[in-house]
Amino acid sequence: MRANGSALTLTLAGLLAFFLCPLAFAGAVPSESENSVEAVMRDAKWTMGPATTPLLGVAELKLPEGFGAVSGEDARRISEAMHNPARGSDSSMIFPVDGSWFLRFSFDDMGYVKDDEKSSLDADAILASIREGTEEANKERAKRGWSAIRVVGWHQRPHYDEQTHNLTWAVRGEGSDGHPVINYDTRILGRRGVMRVKLVSSPEELPQAITQFRTLLGGYGFMKGNRYAEWTQGDKVAAIGLTALITGGAAAVVVKSGLGKTLFKVLGIAALGGLGFLGKLFKRNKTA
Repeated sequence: MRANGSALTLTLAGLLAFFLCPLAFAGAVPSESENSVEAVMRDAKWTMGPATTPLLGVAELKLPEGFGAVSGEDARRISEAMHNPARGSDSSMIFPVDGSWFLRFSFDDMGYVKDDEKSSLDADAILASIREGTEEANKERAKRGWSAIRVVGWHQRPHYDEQTHNLTWAVRGEGSDGHPVINYDTRILGRRGVMRVKLVSSPEELPQAITQFRTLLGGYGFMKGNRYAEWTQGDKVAAIGLTALITGGAAAVVVKSGLGKTLFKVLGIAALGGLGFLGKLFKRNKTA
């Protein structure tokens, strides 16, 4: 273990967790492979709170005591090891030590997103798009021998906060074994793009997870020059609006214009694995 100020950068042995993107689900974990979850976690570099951790070069998060963060290639490898399709290595993952939920942060430099759709979000069309994207992701999962995921419906319909410029929604899903999971998504609008934040939790843990998540967001901020209010004439403007931030991109064009019933292939939801051992593991590494 190596201390640097209040931040502790660790190599954690035996840490089990999993990540998301499109409707992902934790499948069987290989026990004797260099790509197993245990091997990947053993090599990962972790930052433990209290610390201020940078997020993808545009923002910072004050990480409290009792939370750990991992970024970049380590996050991508964790995702793949847990049988979840990865979308590059440009992301950060946050875990509470009790392992009851987790977060993923990723930044899309699409430009300044206008919020003029805030009063016209079509929840039914958006859910259909998420469901279709999840079914498409299941085809890829099947090719890899991974378990399928199903979208059940909204837990919370999309809502945009004009004061914070945050767009939030929550989707309820379940794995092929019927195990339920809820993805609570937030998009934080900035001057040059959007920070995508996904919270993955069981329904039972969600109220507490949301409370802790909102506390964490109190310590989040775009770095100077990247805030939504700092946009100036001539800056890049995104080609999509709020609907696309939920459906995953170009699907918003179809939803907004009503050009067709078959929506674009988009992001689905993720599933949650058992992470209850993290407290003991984090404690052991902090005292090592």
